[in-house]
Amino acid sequence: MRETTDILISGGGVAGLTAAAALGSAGFRVICVDPSPPVTTVEADGADLRTTAFLQPSIPVLQGAGLWDRLEPHAAALQVMRIIDAGGAEPVARLVKDFDAADISDQPFGWNLPNWLLRREMVARLADLPNVSFRPGVGFARMLTREAEALVTLTDGAQISARLVIGADGRDSPVRDALGIAVRTFRYGQKALAFAVAHDLPHDNISTEVHRSGGPFTLVPLPDRDGQPQSAVVWMETGPEVARLAALPGPAFETEMTARSSGILGDLRLLTRRSVWPIISQIADRMSARRSVLMAEAAHVVPPIGAQGLNMSLADLACLLDLLAKHPGDPGSAGITDAYHRRRHWEVQARVTGIDLLNRSSMAGAQPLRDLRAKALDGLYSARPVRQTLMRAGLGMGRKAATPDQG
Repeated sequence: MRETTDILISGGGVAGLTAAAALGSAGFRVICVDPSPPVTTVEADGADLRTTAFLQPSIPVLQGAGLWDRLEPHAAALQVMRIIDAGGAEPVARLVKDFDAADISDQPFGWNLPNWLLRREMVARLADLPNVSFRPGVGFARMLTREAEALVTLTDGAQISARLVIGADGRDSPVRDALGIAVRTFRYGQKALAFAVAHDLPHDNISTEVHRSGGPFTLVPLPDRDGQPQSAVVWMETGPEVARLAALPGPAFETEMTARSSGILGDLRLLTRRSVWPIISQIADRMSARRSVLMAEAAHVVPPIGAQGLNMSLADLACLLDLLAKHPGDPGSAGITDAYHRRRHWEVQARVTGIDLLNRSSMAGAQPLRDLRAKALDGLYSARPVRQTLMRAGLGMGRKAATPDQG
Protein backbone atom coordinates (compact mmCIF):
# COMPACT_ATOMS: atom_id res chain seq x y z
CA MET A 1 0.00 0.00 0.00
CA ARG A 2 1.37 3.38 -1.01
CA GLU A 3 1.75 6.02 1.73
CA THR A 4 1.36 9.72 1.01
CA THR A 5 3.16 12.68 2.57
CA ASP A 6 3.94 16.29 1.80
CA ILE A 7 7.71 15.99 2.14
CA LEU A 8 10.12 13.08 2.30
CA ILE A 9 13.61 13.80 3.66
CA SER A 10 16.43 11.39 2.90
CA GLY A 11 19.06 11.89 5.60
CA GLY A 12 18.95 11.78 9.39
CA GLY A 13 22.08 13.76 10.16
CA VAL A 14 21.99 17.14 11.86
CA ALA A 15 20.82 18.91 8.69
CA GLY A 16 18.11 16.37 7.86
CA LEU A 17 16.79 16.25 11.42
CA THR A 18 16.69 20.05 11.58
CA ALA A 19 14.80 20.17 8.28
CA ALA A 20 12.30 17.59 9.56
CA ALA A 21 11.70 19.58 12.75
CA ALA A 22 11.41 22.91 10.91
CA LEU A 23 9.08 21.65 8.18
CA GLY A 24 7.01 19.67 10.67
CA SER A 25 6.71 22.75 12.88
CA ALA A 26 5.53 24.66 9.79
CA GLY A 27 2.64 22.22 9.46
CA PHE A 28 3.83 19.89 6.70
CA ARG A 29 3.48 16.12 6.88
CA VAL A 30 7.08 14.87 6.89
CA ILE A 31 8.76 11.48 6.65
CA CYS A 32 12.49 11.44 7.42
CA VAL A 33 14.53 8.31 6.71
CA ASP A 34 18.13 7.30 7.27
CA PRO A 35 19.73 3.84 6.94
CA SER A 36 21.81 4.36 10.10
CA PRO A 37 20.10 5.01 13.45
CA PRO A 38 21.50 8.19 15.04
CA VAL A 39 24.15 7.77 17.72
CA THR A 40 23.06 9.95 20.63
CA THR A 41 25.65 9.27 23.35
CA VAL A 42 29.30 10.22 23.36
CA GLU A 43 30.47 6.80 24.58
CA ALA A 44 28.78 4.75 21.85
CA ASP A 45 30.61 3.32 18.86
CA GLY A 46 30.17 5.59 15.86
CA ALA A 47 29.50 8.71 17.91
CA ASP A 48 30.21 11.88 15.93
CA LEU A 49 32.81 13.65 18.07
CA ARG A 50 32.81 16.78 15.96
CA THR A 51 30.98 19.88 17.10
CA THR A 52 28.81 22.37 15.28
CA ALA A 53 28.92 26.12 15.79
CA PHE A 54 25.55 27.66 14.98
CA LEU A 55 26.18 31.20 13.78
CA GLN A 56 23.73 34.03 14.47
CA PRO A 57 21.63 33.71 11.27
CA SER A 58 20.96 30.03 12.01
CA ILE A 59 19.30 30.67 15.37
CA PRO A 60 15.90 31.84 13.99
CA VAL A 61 15.71 28.59 11.97
CA LEU A 62 16.33 26.56 15.13
CA GLN A 63 13.80 28.63 17.05
CA GLY A 64 11.14 28.10 14.40
CA ALA A 65 11.86 24.37 14.49
CA GLY A 66 11.29 24.25 18.26
CA LEU A 67 14.91 23.23 18.79
CA TRP A 68 16.73 26.20 20.25
CA ASP A 69 15.16 25.99 23.74
CA ARG A 70 16.42 22.40 23.89
CA LEU A 71 19.90 23.22 22.63
CA GLU A 72 20.79 26.54 24.25
CA PRO A 73 21.39 25.13 27.78
CA HIS A 74 24.11 22.86 26.36
CA ALA A 75 25.80 25.48 24.15
CA ALA A 76 29.04 27.42 24.60
CA ALA A 77 28.99 30.98 23.26
CA LEU A 78 31.59 32.06 20.69
CA GLN A 79 32.30 35.72 21.37
CA VAL A 80 35.71 36.05 19.69
CA MET A 81 37.19 34.37 16.63
CA ARG A 82 40.97 34.39 17.13
CA ILE A 83 43.41 33.66 14.34
CA ILE A 84 46.99 32.86 15.26
CA ASP A 85 49.80 32.55 12.76
CA ALA A 86 52.46 30.18 14.03
CA GLY A 87 54.22 29.84 10.70
CA GLY A 88 57.65 30.98 11.79
CA ALA A 89 60.72 28.84 12.23
CA GLU A 90 59.35 27.58 15.58
CA PRO A 91 55.72 26.57 16.26
CA VAL A 92 54.95 29.57 18.45
CA ALA A 93 52.41 32.36 17.98
CA ARG A 94 54.02 35.19 16.03
CA LEU A 95 50.80 37.00 15.09
CA VAL A 96 47.49 37.03 17.02
CA LYS A 97 44.36 38.74 15.70
CA ASP A 98 40.97 38.80 17.44
CA PHE A 99 37.70 39.27 15.59
CA ASP A 100 35.24 40.30 18.33
CA ALA A 101 31.50 39.95 17.73
CA ALA A 102 30.98 43.12 19.79
CA ASP A 103 32.34 45.11 16.81
CA ILE A 104 29.25 44.26 14.76
CA SER A 105 26.58 42.96 17.13
CA ASP A 106 25.34 42.69 20.70
CA GLN A 107 25.26 38.90 20.33
CA PRO A 108 28.08 36.34 20.10
CA PHE A 109 29.12 35.07 16.67
CA GLY A 110 27.48 31.78 17.50
CA TRP A 111 27.10 28.87 19.89
CA ASN A 112 28.92 25.52 19.84
CA LEU A 113 27.46 22.07 20.60
CA PRO A 114 28.62 18.45 20.18
CA ASN A 115 27.11 16.69 17.17
CA TRP A 116 26.06 13.59 19.14
CA LEU A 117 24.09 15.81 21.53
CA LEU A 118 22.44 17.64 18.65
CA ARG A 119 21.15 14.34 17.34
CA ARG A 120 19.80 13.40 20.77
CA GLU A 121 17.85 16.61 21.20
CA MET A 122 16.61 16.70 17.61
CA VAL A 123 15.28 13.15 17.73
CA ALA A 124 13.45 14.05 20.94
CA ARG A 125 11.88 17.06 19.23
CA LEU A 126 10.66 14.96 16.30
CA ALA A 127 8.96 12.61 18.75
CA ASP A 128 6.82 15.57 19.89
CA LEU A 129 5.58 16.34 16.35
CA PRO A 130 2.61 14.13 15.39
CA ASN A 131 2.93 15.05 11.70
CA VAL A 132 6.57 13.91 11.49
CA SER A 133 7.60 10.27 11.10
CA PHE A 134 11.30 9.59 11.71
CA ARG A 135 12.36 6.16 10.48
CA PRO A 136 15.96 5.30 11.43
CA GLY A 137 17.29 2.11 9.92
CA VAL A 138 15.38 2.70 6.67
CA GLY A 139 16.96 4.43 3.67
CA PHE A 140 16.17 5.83 0.26
CA ALA A 141 16.36 3.21 -2.51
CA ARG A 142 15.00 4.74 -5.73
CA MET A 143 12.63 7.35 -7.05
CA LEU A 144 10.42 8.15 -10.01
CA THR A 145 9.38 11.78 -10.40
CA ARG A 146 6.14 12.73 -12.09
CA GLU A 147 4.44 16.03 -12.79
CA ALA A 148 2.35 15.88 -9.61
CA GLU A 149 4.40 13.68 -7.26
CA ALA A 150 7.60 11.78 -6.56
CA LEU A 151 7.23 8.04 -6.04
CA VAL A 152 9.92 6.88 -3.64
CA THR A 153 10.79 3.30 -2.74
CA LEU A 154 12.56 2.81 0.59
CA THR A 155 15.04 0.08 1.48
CA ASP A 156 12.38 -1.80 3.46
CA GLY A 157 10.19 -1.96 0.35
CA ALA A 158 7.75 0.74 1.47
CA GLN A 159 6.48 3.08 -1.26
CA ILE A 160 5.91 6.75 -0.57
CA SER A 161 4.14 9.34 -2.68
CA ALA A 162 5.64 12.73 -1.78
CA ARG A 163 5.02 16.16 -3.21
CA LEU A 164 8.62 17.16 -2.43
CA VAL A 165 11.74 15.05 -1.84
CA ILE A 166 14.69 16.61 0.00
CA GLY A 167 18.13 15.05 -0.39
CA ALA A 168 20.02 15.80 2.82
CA ASP A 169 21.84 12.49 2.70
CA GLY A 170 25.50 13.41 2.57
CA ARG A 171 28.32 13.85 0.10
CA ASP A 172 27.52 10.49 -1.55
CA SER A 173 23.80 11.36 -1.73
CA PRO A 174 21.62 8.58 -3.19
CA VAL A 175 18.92 11.16 -3.97
CA ARG A 176 21.41 13.21 -6.00
CA ASP A 177 22.50 10.08 -7.83
CA ALA A 178 18.88 9.13 -8.56
CA LEU A 179 18.32 12.60 -10.05
CA GLY A 180 21.43 12.30 -12.23
CA ILE A 181 22.97 15.50 -10.84
CA ALA A 182 26.75 15.62 -11.22
CA VAL A 183 29.21 17.07 -8.69
CA ARG A 184 32.60 18.71 -8.84
CA THR A 185 35.02 17.52 -6.16
CA PHE A 186 38.30 19.11 -5.03
CA ARG A 187 40.72 17.03 -2.98
CA TYR A 188 43.54 18.37 -0.83
CA GLY A 189 45.31 15.25 0.42
CA GLN A 190 44.11 16.29 3.89
CA LYS A 191 42.28 14.61 6.72
CA ALA A 192 41.05 15.95 10.04
CA LEU A 193 41.29 14.60 13.56
CA ALA A 194 38.31 15.47 15.78
CA PHE A 195 38.33 15.09 19.56
CA ALA A 196 37.71 16.95 22.80
CA VAL A 197 40.28 18.21 25.29
CA ALA A 198 40.49 19.66 28.77
CA HIS A 199 42.90 22.47 29.60
CA ASP A 200 43.97 24.52 32.62
CA LEU A 201 43.44 27.99 31.15
CA PRO A 202 39.88 29.19 30.45
CA HIS A 203 38.91 29.58 26.80
CA ASP A 204 36.97 32.79 27.59
CA ASN A 205 34.50 31.96 24.80
CA ILE A 206 37.23 32.41 22.19
CA SER A 207 37.33 30.11 19.18
CA THR A 208 40.92 29.87 17.95
CA GLU A 209 42.44 28.80 14.65
CA VAL A 210 46.20 28.21 14.79
CA HIS A 211 47.81 28.26 11.35
CA ARG A 212 51.19 26.75 10.63
CA SER A 213 51.17 24.21 7.78
CA GLY A 214 48.99 21.31 6.67
CA GLY A 215 45.80 23.09 7.74
CA PRO A 216 44.45 24.88 10.80
CA PHE A 217 44.42 23.54 14.34
CA THR A 218 41.09 24.80 15.67
CA LEU A 219 39.99 24.97 19.31
CA VAL A 220 36.26 25.66 19.79
CA PRO A 221 34.83 26.33 23.26
CA LEU A 222 32.67 23.76 25.01
CA PRO A 223 30.85 24.33 28.31
CA ASP A 224 32.98 23.72 31.39
CA ARG A 225 32.45 20.34 33.02
CA ASP A 226 33.03 19.79 36.74
CA GLY A 227 34.72 23.18 36.81
CA GLN A 228 37.18 22.15 34.11
CA PRO A 229 37.52 24.18 30.90
CA GLN A 230 37.00 22.10 27.77
CA SER A 231 37.24 22.63 24.03
CA ALA A 232 36.54 20.70 20.87
CA VAL A 233 39.47 20.33 18.47
CA VAL A 234 39.64 19.86 14.72
CA TRP A 235 43.21 19.27 13.58
CA MET A 236 43.70 19.28 9.82
CA GLU A 237 46.86 17.80 8.33
CA THR A 238 48.07 15.76 5.38
CA GLY A 239 46.70 12.23 5.20
CA PRO A 240 49.98 10.50 6.20
CA GLU A 241 50.51 12.90 9.09
CA VAL A 242 46.98 12.32 10.42
CA ALA A 243 47.57 8.57 10.24
CA ARG A 244 50.76 8.99 12.28
CA LEU A 245 49.07 11.22 14.84
CA ALA A 246 46.05 8.95 15.20
CA ALA A 247 48.32 6.01 15.99
CA LEU A 248 50.33 7.77 18.73
CA PRO A 249 49.92 6.65 22.35
CA GLY A 250 47.89 9.08 24.43
CA PRO A 251 50.75 10.86 26.24
CA ALA A 252 52.76 11.34 23.04
CA PHE A 253 49.70 12.65 21.24
CA GLU A 254 48.99 15.12 24.06
CA THR A 255 52.55 16.43 23.81
CA GLU A 256 52.24 16.97 20.07
CA MET A 257 48.81 18.61 20.20
CA THR A 258 49.89 20.97 22.96
CA ALA A 259 52.86 22.02 20.85
CA ARG A 260 50.67 22.42 17.74
CA SER A 261 48.30 24.66 19.73
CA SER A 262 51.24 26.96 20.53
CA GLY A 263 50.38 26.33 24.19
CA ILE A 264 47.71 29.03 24.17
CA LEU A 265 45.49 27.19 26.68
CA GLY A 266 48.28 25.45 28.56
CA ASP A 267 48.69 21.69 28.50
CA LEU A 268 45.92 19.90 26.57
CA ARG A 269 44.52 16.62 27.91
CA LEU A 270 42.67 14.24 25.62
CA LEU A 271 39.10 13.48 26.80
CA THR A 272 37.69 11.40 23.95
CA ARG A 273 38.82 9.01 21.29
CA ARG A 274 40.23 10.49 18.08
CA SER A 275 38.03 10.28 14.98
CA VAL A 276 39.34 10.84 11.46
CA TRP A 277 37.45 12.60 8.65
CA PRO A 278 38.45 13.18 5.00
CA ILE A 279 38.65 16.80 3.82
CA ILE A 280 37.24 17.76 0.43
CA SER A 281 35.32 20.55 -1.26
CA GLN A 282 32.37 19.52 -3.38
CA ILE A 283 29.49 21.25 -5.14
CA ALA A 284 26.54 19.85 -7.05
CA ASP A 285 25.90 21.19 -10.54
CA ARG A 286 22.30 21.87 -9.55
CA MET A 287 20.43 22.07 -6.25
CA SER A 288 17.01 21.09 -7.58
CA ALA A 289 15.21 18.87 -10.09
CA ARG A 290 11.60 17.92 -10.67
CA ARG A 291 9.87 17.50 -7.30
CA SER A 292 13.24 17.52 -5.53
CA VAL A 293 15.82 19.76 -3.87
CA LEU A 294 19.29 19.10 -2.47
CA MET A 295 20.64 20.65 0.71
CA ALA A 296 23.56 20.32 3.09
CA GLU A 297 26.36 17.95 2.03
CA ALA A 298 24.25 16.48 -0.75
CA ALA A 299 24.66 19.91 -2.38
CA HIS A 300 27.93 21.28 -0.99
CA VAL A 301 30.88 20.17 1.14
CA VAL A 302 33.57 22.50 2.51
CA PRO A 303 36.57 22.09 4.82
CA PRO A 304 35.80 22.90 8.49
CA ILE A 305 36.99 26.49 8.42
CA GLY A 306 35.07 29.44 9.85
CA ALA A 307 32.09 27.32 10.97
CA GLN A 308 30.62 27.52 7.49
CA GLY A 309 29.54 23.94 6.74
CA LEU A 310 26.30 23.39 8.65
CA ASN A 311 25.45 27.09 8.61
CA MET A 312 25.40 26.92 4.80
CA SER A 313 23.06 23.95 5.21
CA LEU A 314 20.73 25.91 7.47
CA ALA A 315 20.81 28.78 4.97
CA ASP A 316 19.52 26.24 2.42
CA LEU A 317 16.71 25.35 4.80
CA ALA A 318 15.92 29.00 5.56
CA CYS A 319 15.63 29.71 1.84
CA LEU A 320 13.28 26.77 1.32
CA LEU A 321 11.13 27.75 4.31
CA ASP A 322 10.88 31.31 2.99
CA LEU A 323 9.76 30.12 -0.44
CA LEU A 324 7.19 27.75 1.07
CA ALA A 325 5.78 30.54 3.25
CA LYS A 326 5.53 33.00 0.35
CA HIS A 327 4.06 30.46 -2.06
CA PRO A 328 1.72 28.21 -0.04
CA GLY A 329 0.16 25.23 -1.72
CA ASP A 330 2.25 22.62 -3.47
CA PRO A 331 5.68 22.42 -1.76
CA GLY A 332 7.26 20.62 -4.73
CA SER A 333 6.03 22.85 -7.52
CA ALA A 334 8.50 23.81 -10.22
CA GLY A 335 8.21 27.44 -9.19
CA ILE A 336 9.53 26.65 -5.73
CA THR A 337 12.22 24.13 -6.67
CA ASP A 338 13.56 26.30 -9.51
CA ALA A 339 13.59 29.42 -7.33
CA TYR A 340 15.41 27.52 -4.60
CA HIS A 341 18.19 26.57 -7.02
CA ARG A 342 18.52 30.12 -8.36
CA ARG A 343 18.66 31.67 -4.92
CA ARG A 344 21.10 29.27 -3.32
CA HIS A 345 23.48 28.01 -5.98
CA TRP A 346 25.21 31.33 -6.67
CA GLU A 347 25.95 31.90 -2.98
CA VAL A 348 27.05 28.31 -2.43
CA GLN A 349 29.48 28.58 -5.35
CA ALA A 350 30.96 31.77 -3.89
CA ARG A 351 31.39 30.29 -0.42
CA VAL A 352 32.86 27.01 -1.63
CA THR A 353 35.39 28.99 -3.70
CA GLY A 354 36.29 31.29 -0.80
CA ILE A 355 36.74 28.49 1.71
CA ASP A 356 38.79 26.52 -0.82
CA LEU A 357 41.19 29.47 -1.08
CA LEU A 358 41.40 29.85 2.71
CA ASN A 359 42.17 26.17 3.13
CA ARG A 360 44.89 26.20 0.49
CA SER A 361 46.43 29.19 2.25
CA SER A 362 46.34 27.39 5.60
CA MET A 363 48.18 24.40 4.06
CA ALA A 364 51.20 26.45 3.00
CA GLY A 365 54.41 24.70 3.99
CA ALA A 366 57.14 26.81 2.38
CA GLN A 367 58.39 29.56 4.68
CA PRO A 368 57.96 32.41 2.14
CA LEU A 369 54.32 31.42 1.63
CA ARG A 370 53.71 31.27 5.37
CA ASP A 371 55.25 34.73 5.73
CA LEU A 372 52.98 36.04 2.95
CA ARG A 373 49.94 34.56 4.71
CA ALA A 374 50.87 36.35 7.95
CA LYS A 375 51.27 39.68 6.14
CA ALA A 376 47.90 39.26 4.44
CA LEU A 377 46.20 38.54 7.76
CA ASP A 378 47.84 41.54 9.38
CA GLY A 379 46.78 43.81 6.53
CA LEU A 380 43.17 42.63 6.47
CA TYR A 381 42.81 42.96 10.22
CA SER A 382 44.38 46.39 10.53
CA ALA A 383 41.64 48.23 8.61
CA ARG A 384 38.57 48.27 10.88
CA PRO A 385 36.00 48.61 8.06
CA VAL A 386 37.60 45.66 6.26
CA ARG A 387 37.64 43.65 9.48
CA GLN A 388 33.95 44.36 10.09
CA THR A 389 33.06 43.48 6.51
CA LEU A 390 34.88 40.16 6.81
CA MET A 391 33.02 39.34 10.03
CA ARG A 392 29.64 40.16 8.53
CA ALA A 393 30.43 38.13 5.43
CA GLY A 394 31.45 35.16 7.56
CA LEU A 395 28.10 35.32 9.34
CA GLY A 396 26.17 35.77 6.12
CA MET A 397 25.07 39.23 7.28
CA GLY A 398 26.44 41.20 4.36
CA ARG A 399 24.27 43.18 1.98
CA LYS A 400 22.24 40.79 -0.09
CA ALA A 401 23.31 40.74 -3.71
CA ALA A 402 20.70 40.66 -6.47
CA THR A 403 19.83 37.19 -7.68
CA PRO A 404 17.83 35.97 -10.66
CA ASP A 405 14.84 35.33 -8.36
CA GLN A 406 13.74 37.59 -5.52
CA GLY A 407 10.35 35.97 -4.92
